[in-house]
Amino acid sequence: MPTTPAPVISHPAPTAAAPAPSAELSLEERLAFINAAMTVRLDEAALAYEVNTAHIPTEPVDLGDVVTVPLTPALQPPTPYPTPVAAILQRAYRRLLTGGWCSGALVDEDGARCMLGAIRIEARGDGGLEAGAAAVLLDAIRRKFGEGVDSVPSFNDAHRSGRVPMRMLDQAADLADTRGL
Repeated sequence: MPTTPAPVISHPAPTAAAPAPSAELSLEERLAFINAAMTVRLDEAALAYEVNTAHIPTEPVDLGDVVTVPLTPALQPPTPYPTPVAAILQRAYRRLLTGGWCSGALVDEDGARCMLGAIRIEARGDGGLEAGAAAVLLDAIRRKFGEGVDSVPSFNDAHRSGRVPMRMLDQAADLADTRGL
């Protein structure tokens, strides 16, 4: 049986040398290239994060729940509202801010008050102003939380902290002032 010779593979010799770098990059050019590369990587990471977390339901954060500032002598109460109902609501807000908030009672053993308790003490026995302030407060609450809110005490007692009830007193004071009450 005749044998066929194995094919010979020849490699051509390189005709030209690899191109040499024309010049070394300056520091500014290297930093610009690294900045561009990092920007691309950060954009890819941000896109991956958005894709990976798109299925997670979230609720918007109200900054009033996050940002709190203690009442210090430098932060004196603002100028009182000129209208009587707005002034009562503003004073009730300040009373809760400085004296404490409670739920389940008009006044607890430590002297903290609920929303209605703060309005009652600031109305100083004027039942008409107290009723007007409570009505504006309930209206402000219903504007924000819907018509399902039965009363100011039930809204107050539905919360575990005083942040939301106190914010609603402040908003009700603005609403009363806008209405001229």
